[in-house]
Amino acid sequence: MTATASSTQSLVDRFIDSWNRHDVDAIMADMTDDCVFEIVAPVDKGGGRWEGQEAVRGIFEAMDGMFPGYHFATESSFACGDRGALQWLLTWDLPEGGKGSARGIDIYTFRDGRIAAKIDYFTL
Repeated sequence: MTATASSTQSLVDRFIDSWNRHDVDAIMADMTDDCVFEIVAPVDKGGGRWEGQEAVRGIFEAMDGMFPGYHFATESSFACGDRGALQWLLTWDLPEGGKGSARGIDIYTFRDGRIAAKIDYFTL
């Protein structure tokens, strides 16, 4: 079944909404069993590659500990067929008060109505 731009965009929108609700079960429901999550950065700077539901879930569950009270604001996105991208602004609560922020881009690969790969590029 070929995905339409509308169906893949709806998937991206739902995925980000799940992130902003901190609902890891919903996030993982939108990812394939053999999903891949990769942060493009040196390992000592937080980069890495995780494969499969269990490994990806583990890193996603740690998100609130790394970025307490996190929220993703969509700056722009597109999705068509089996590919998509999302430009975002991440904010979180700093321990000393105030907000931290980072801007980034996710590159998605879709398969069978779910996200097969989420590749992150961002700066802190």
